Amino acid sequence: MDNNLKIAFLSAKDKEFFGSSKQVAKAHGSENAKKLSRRLDDLDAAQSMDDMRGLPGHWEELKNDRTGQFSVRLHGGLRLIVKPQKLPPPAKPDGGLDWPAIDSIYIVEMVDYHD
Repeated sequence: MDNNLKIAFLSAKDKEFFGSSKQVAKAHGSENAKKLSRRLDDLDAAQSMDDMRGLPGHWEELKNDRTGQFSVRLHGGLRLIVKPQKLPPPAKPDGGLDWPAIDSIYIVEMVDYHD
């Protein structure tokens, strides 16, 4: 019985990139490659996004032009961005994302959106 969080990528190119520590290290440095690997392992072991609360990296729900997405800190200002696969994403009455109901995500990008 597989109750793990389902993780998908937006493209085959993304799947190849995020699956290769060598490519990630070349693009973003070895520390980011290590932290990304840990965060992807955390996601792989989770049953829902609710399991990510309290884990290293400070998972948070984003706002404004990134509403409906989550981020987790890597190294420096770099963040891993993920979003629910279901549209519209599961939401609470207050409009926030319903973390326990999110059981499938897309890996979106690695970015420093603070620039």
